[in-house]
Parts: sequence; structure tokens; C-alpha cells
Amino acid sequence: MVIIMAILGYTLLAVAVFVLDLLIKNHVERTRVEGEEEAACGGRILLRRYHNKGAFLNAGERKRGLVAVLSLVLTLAATVLFLMTFSFRGNGMLRAGLALLLGGGYSNTYDRLVRKYVVDYVSFPVKNKKIRNIVFNISDFCIMIGALLMVIGSSGEQPKR
Repeated sequence: MVIIMAILGYTLLAVAVFVLDLLIKNHVERTRVEGEEEAACGGRILLRRYHNKGAFLNAGERKRGLVAVLSLVLTLAATVLFLMTFSFRGNGMLRAGLALLLGGGYSNTYDRLVRKYVVDYVSFPVKNKKIRNIVFNISDFCIMIGALLMVIGSSGEQPKR
């Protein structure tokens, strides 16, 4: 019963990330014009609409099909790893990291398969123009935080069966 509750809790975290990002992306698609930006949070972030047709920084833009398939394969592999972690006691941080990574991964994979591009909408108003032009979405942040939590969670004591 405890394992089922844990699976449910971490799965709900992944689903929450997916749904939240999907709702924001749909809102951005309806309300923002590509190329326009608006300062938010006291000027600490910029809101904009950007269609990323590849992977990070548009890498693989000319091979969108391959990027989409690779995204799907990696997300499915992470799902298998996520499910395997429930055969061990402990590993809460590893599971939380995987849940965040999966929620973000599935959201961006969904975009690649359905929209044929990933909707990005957040950037930072820094002086360096190259960095300022990088646009993220909530899924990107969840993937980065999830990967960090996975490293921290897997670097400690080995799990017990």
C-alpha cells in the first residue's frame, strides 16, 4: 500500500508539471504575439512567445522528426527508470527529481509531437544579448531541477531492496 501511495504521489507531481506547463503554453499561444516581450515580476523576467523547432537553443532544428523521436525515447527510458526506483526503499529525492524531469519531458515531447515545435515563454533581462535571447518554459526549469535532484539523490547511500 505504501508503494502504491508513493507511486501515486510522485506521478501526480509529474502530471501537475505537465498540466501546468500545457495550460501556460496554450495561454501564451492565444495571447502573445511572437517577437513581442513584456517585463514581469518587477522586471526580473521577460514574457514572450517563442517557437523552438529543435531542442535546446534550436539544436536539431533541421531534423525535427529525429529530435521528436529521441525526445520520446528518452522520456520513455526515464519512465522505466522512475518505475524501477519503486523496487527500492528510500530514494525520495531521486524519485522527486525523476517526477519533475518526466513532467517537463512529457510536456516538451507532447509539443514536439503535436505542435511540431516547443512553446517557450520566459527569458531573463540580462545585459548579455545571447543569454537574454534564450527562452525557456516551466518544463525546462523542471527538467533542470529534476536532473539536479536525481544527481543529489543518487549520490548518497545505495538503496536497499
